[in-house]
Amino acid sequence: MSVSEHLKDNVIPPSRQREKPSADLDWIGKPVKRVEDPKFLAGKAQYIDDVKVPNMAHAAVLQSPYAHARILGIDTSKAKALKGVIAVLTGAEIAEYVDPCPSFASPPVPQTCCAIDRVRHVGETVAAVVAVDRYVAEDALDLIEVEYSPLPVNVDIEASTEATGDALIHPSEHDTNVPLDESFEFGPVLDDFAKADHIVKRRLRWGRSSAQAMETTGCIADFDAISDGYTIHCNTNFYAFIPFVIAGSLKVSPTNLKLMPVATGGSFGSKVFTHKIIILTCALSRAVGQPVKYIEDRLAHFTSSDSHGSDRLYDAELALDKDGKMLSFRFDVLDDYGAYLQFGVGTHGNAMAQVTGPYQINSFGMRCRAVLTNKCQQGPFRGFGSEVTNWVMERIVDAAAEELGMDPLDLREKNMIQPDQFPYMIPTGNIYDSGDFQKVLAEAKKLIGYDDWKAKVEAMRAEGRAVGIGVATCMERSVYSPTEWWSLNNIQTPGFTLTSTPEGVSVRIDASGKFFVTLNSPFIGNSPETVVAQVLAEQFKIDPSEIGFSYADSQSGFNGVGPQGSRFTTMITGAVVSASMKLKTKLLRLAAHLLECKPDDLELAGGMIRVKDAPTREKAIAEVALMASFFRLNFPDEPEFDSGLEATAVYDHPLSTDPHPDRKHLGIFYPIMGHVCHIVVTEVDIATGKVEILDYAAVHDNGTIVNPMTLAGQVYGGTAMGVGTTLYEGFDFDEDGQFLNPNFAEYGIITAREMPIDLKLGHVQTPSPYTEYGVKGGGEGGRLAAPPAITSAIENALSDYDVKIHSLPIPPAKLHGLIHGARLR
Repeated sequence: MSVSEHLKDNVIPPSRQREKPSADLDWIGKPVKRVEDPKFLAGKAQYIDDVKVPNMAHAAVLQSPYAHARILGIDTSKAKALKGVIAVLTGAEIAEYVDPCPSFASPPVPQTCCAIDRVRHVGETVAAVVAVDRYVAEDALDLIEVEYSPLPVNVDIEASTEATGDALIHPSEHDTNVPLDESFEFGPVLDDFAKADHIVKRRLRWGRSSAQAMETTGCIADFDAISDGYTIHCNTNFYAFIPFVIAGSLKVSPTNLKLMPVATGGSFGSKVFTHKIIILTCALSRAVGQPVKYIEDRLAHFTSSDSHGSDRLYDAELALDKDGKMLSFRFDVLDDYGAYLQFGVGTHGNAMAQVTGPYQINSFGMRCRAVLTNKCQQGPFRGFGSEVTNWVMERIVDAAAEELGMDPLDLREKNMIQPDQFPYMIPTGNIYDSGDFQKVLAEAKKLIGYDDWKAKVEAMRAEGRAVGIGVATCMERSVYSPTEWWSLNNIQTPGFTLTSTPEGVSVRIDASGKFFVTLNSPFIGNSPETVVAQVLAEQFKIDPSEIGFSYADSQSGFNGVGPQGSRFTTMITGAVVSASMKLKTKLLRLAAHLLECKPDDLELAGGMIRVKDAPTREKAIAEVALMASFFRLNFPDEPEFDSGLEATAVYDHPLSTDPHPDRKHLGIFYPIMGHVCHIVVTEVDIATGKVEILDYAAVHDNGTIVNPMTLAGQVYGGTAMGVGTTLYEGFDFDEDGQFLNPNFAEYGIITAREMPIDLKLGHVQTPSPYTEYGVKGGGEGGRLAAPPAITSAIENALSDYDVKIHSLPIPPAKLHGLIHGARLR
């Protein structure tokens, strides 16, 4: 592409790829059964609530019934008198043991793990009980008496921007409920809009929901007064990194925190940053001098988990010329963050990686306002903000097609980046590493029978049925650099400006020739062992079943960020390749000595090491490993031949650059770019507003596929979440900030019954030129593409009624209201 002036200094570094994509691979690309499954199916995996340590007490927390109120007093005397109660602590007492929670926000919005003098949302913790068991702890909560003085409540995002006086949520730190208001222009936005022939405008509302994993968040903390440290079990997928984030809050050195790995019953982002629960449980352990376990119940997870998804209001505009060429895109977004701002505007930074979608758009501008309201705060949720901007982009493209009288697919194809333009740099400075968007679209049309369905839809409409087709062509960024967390912060005080997101692994061959891998990142419902087994088997030409696994704690492990942001498969593949190269160098040197040849003369095949031109001259890996372990004197007296076969490697982000100091661009920070096309056929029951999905095709380009079966699981799961986000799942609050549906009886979480009966899945593979084997991430694409595709299909189905979908979710009652309103017009 021709690089705009503001992007000239954003130079793409050379590729560090070592293993090239290839069709001639033994294990990568094969649907190997998951290595993890047997222990889970047999009930042998250890989740957080399975963990028991000696002398362990149990905690329960008292949650605020008010959305906004001063705490005038707390009487804990009756609770303390209950038999079996060890301690009852208020927020002020907890603050004697720990400092406020960490924050990535700039300017910061202070948060404590337990409210002290004011509650800011329903469900916020106001006191905690430690008892001999959870039953006693829960009973004691009923005996705590709290006196509140209610304050004005902020529920509406626009009204909160005007709040003053007692309606301010953090009055001692901020004289506004808008702690961050930043504007950015990437490229000649004003000029592009000035020369546009058409400017399409839409106001769009994305509603609040959350992941609601099967398992809630939990923690066991054990304070050791001798070492002034903690041993912590927690079902976070961030445990190698968390000690450095929370050590300040716990008033200890990061080296004195030992986080132990446990299996996690699903995260979808919600267990990335579990700092508040860890800090609270650690404070309780320190206070009572014994280990304490706290597991959220479902109500607490709904109301206080700090993992609510995005909640945004957009005023978006797309500029086009007379021929339908897209020139510029901009929006003004109000983001309802809830009562705190732990992650800052990182979710908006994330979206900047792909904000212009698959289209050739010359410039982009945004104003972002982080608005505080009296709700539980946002946190990571599958998509981390990009799912919202995908929806906004595709909504305004559909609107442009309608206003210009163009076919929606023709408008998309006209503006798509071409296959020969990669790597392609978008206005924000991020690049798309590779792709063939036209091929993905063609495959999706073929998979669903697009032309046949168009004819069927016309025939069904002639019968009076409301049937429609919707298409979404979206990007799926993967493998982030952490600059996304802070690049949109205030430039003068950007906060914690880290730039590393590595992944580490250790590989060992024992004396019997068996391979053992130590992983630094936990199992969260993904397939870490399966991926590693396939890559390691590819490297050493062995069977994946010959590999054993263990998980390191945070003190014995290596640098690593863990499974999040669709990064793990790509990053762990790089780490395994790095460790394998080290280990193969030594293995082949040892074998070369035994076979009296040069290491370069050797090759690996079927668990053997053999001379390339003399295949009968060979040694089993097991034999060389035995010699390396027990027979040191059979080798030269040189360090390269010292006993043992083990290698550890840390793999850094394969391609990233810093943001421009003046934020003319944000640098390269999320460049390993997948592409997704979903095509959906829906039918709407006009009488009830119920939506039925008649057909669904999803084609994903995730580069070289390591395991098509595990990738399919990610796509199906992500699509299910996308269906739920669109049709069913949304949090409801009344004017007093009361959470109206914090349970599975009233919150419309999707089940298997609501999924498409036959979701047709296809793949296109355009390998990345920057990662090992060309692998890309694929954990979020389903949720990134399903909402715009389904929304488009519903609007198309109701085109005869002129119904427009400008907000999500759209459950039956809401959709029925839109239909009824359209009929009255």
